[in-house]
Amino acid sequence: MKRASKTTRALRRAYDLMYSAHGHQHWWPGDTPFEICVGAILTQNTAWTNVEKAIANLKRAKAISVRRIHELPHAELAELIRPAGYFNIKADRLKCFVQVLVKDHNSSLKKLFNGQTPAIRERLLNIKGIGPETADSMLLYAGDHHSFVIDAYTKRIFQRHHWWKGEGDQGKAKAHNASEYDSLQRLCENSLTHKPEDQLLDYWQDYHAQIVVVGKDYCKTRNPDCEHCPLKEFLPNRKTQAGRLIPTIPALHPNSKTT
Repeated sequence: MKRASKTTRALRRAYDLMYSAHGHQHWWPGDTPFEICVGAILTQNTAWTNVEKAIANLKRAKAISVRRIHELPHAELAELIRPAGYFNIKADRLKCFVQVLVKDHNSSLKKLFNGQTPAIRERLLNIKGIGPETADSMLLYAGDHHSFVIDAYTKRIFQRHHWWKGEGDQGKAKAHNASEYDSLQRLCENSLTHKPEDQLLDYWQDYHAQIVVVGKDYCKTRNPDCEHCPLKEFLPNRKTQAGRLIPTIPALHPNSKTT
């Protein structure tokens, strides 16, 4: 059997370290696949704590169903999801998503997610307001499809640990372009296929969740806490100063923000 590459071995080791530090994350939170899809849209450009408030509002209004969101006036829906930010835009995106469900799939997520993963992904990407990260979140967590989710945390962590080089001015922007997204996704999907088939979906789901924890709590845009990070053994060009690990990491653009 061909020996796995250095990067592949590092990515597999990284999961073991993150899992040991944090345990299984049981992500994505949601009572139903539809709630997960709603959360995937609401979490665009905001913290999950804000999404939780918006979803709580929808639940109190008994409005977290395909039928209710389809029937709700735009202004009323926007007010319910106000805590998630960009509430008018996100209300429009929820409406567009639900409209496709109602019109093309008889209000059924099962019908939407039925078929081969690439075809379903393309179907989602054709819906206004759904980009690659949102589509893959829906596929992986709500549709049980093997489609690895890439986000700003993934890009930052992989660049800083020299697992992925990116393109051009890497590290200087929060967002990744389409080719960068595809490149990172191929790297993850090609490297993380060593688990048995019946374990692979959960592995990918939790791997992405572990990346979010590390990106949020340790590998921050500014002042990263590398000394306490479970991935500190991978830091390039480490130096010891008074017993503290000082990593050499790429500087990020001052306007960069996490999502």
